[in-house]
Amino acid sequence: MLEIDMEYRKGVLFIRLIGELIESTIPVLEQEVTHIMKDYGIGNIVFNVEGLEVIDMKGINALLKHYELAKDSHGKVMLCGLKNDLVKHRIENSHLLNYMYETSDELTALSYMSY
Repeated sequence: MLEIDMEYRKGVLFIRLIGELIESTIPVLEQEVTHIMKDYGIGNIVFNVEGLEVIDMKGINALLKHYELAKDSHGKVMLCGLKNDLVKHRIENSHLLNYMYETSDELTALSYMSY
C-alpha cells in the first residue's frame, strides 16, 4: 500500500511517500502526482521518503520518471528523509542520487531550491 501526501509551497511540490513504492503501487503515484506535474507544469519537486518502508527497482524507476518530467519543466528534484536502511541501501545502489540531490529534510531542500 502507498499513501501520498502532497503540499505545494513556495513553488515546490512536496511529495511525502508512505508505505511501499513497488510495482503494484506505482499506479497510485502516477494517478496522484504525474498528472499534477504535467497539467500544471510543476518542475520543482521534493520526494520525502521518510515514511517509505519498501522500494523496488520499479519504484526507483518511477522516481526517475518524475525526475525526467521535472527536468522537462526546467525544474529541480530533491530527495529527503532517507532514514530507512533498506530504502537507503536500494536507492544508493541504484545511482538515483546521481540525478537527484539528497537532503536531510524538507526545510533544507526548500532552501536549496532557492538557488
